[in-house]
Amino acid sequence: MTESQNSDRGLTAPSVTRNRDPILAVLRRILPRAGTVLEIASGTGEHAVYFAAALPHLKWQPSDCEEQALSSIAAHRAASGLPNLLAPLTLDASSPEWTVERVDALVAINMVHISPWRATQGLMAGAGRVLTPGGVLYLYGAYKENGAHSAPSNEAFDSDLKRRNPEWGVRDLEEVTELARAHGLVLAERISMPANNLSLIFRR
Repeated sequence: MTESQNSDRGLTAPSVTRNRDPILAVLRRILPRAGTVLEIASGTGEHAVYFAAALPHLKWQPSDCEEQALSSIAAHRAASGLPNLLAPLTLDASSPEWTVERVDALVAINMVHISPWRATQGLMAGAGRVLTPGGVLYLYGAYKENGAHSAPSNEAFDSDLKRRNPEWGVRDLEEVTELARAHGLVLAERISMPANNLSLIFRR
């Protein structure tokens, strides 16, 4: 993901404008009618602003573990003035303890492949702890299925990720699903998305 700096200190990522509307279409259908949504690895904060504006009935809680991202999220939040967009939390998904006790939904966009596997392990463990009964975990990104890439572009993307960091890479859907199951989360839907990505909806 390529990012650039705005004059207000908020980072921008071109991928956000490409994927935000297809993702929003899924979120409108699967998220609860009220409650709090915790976004893990919010990055620039642009998704948080867009979704909070489109879903005013929900409280949107952005988070990240990097200071630059947290500053960017705060800048975009301040510029938006949205009452339902909460101040960003410092949260490392791989940590055994989160600064959140209970939420109604979790959202993680392009996190699983751009982080070490231990972050996904922590994400699933955390979801098992903080999601309310019937709560939703939404994942978006590229995945392998049955050990194979869905397109040559995803295979090239996987190679590029591993060059950037050997601990990163496109994960196998079955492995992610099995990890989720170990923490009380069941894969309810698999939705094909543009550019060979998937939306995965898990329920507690």
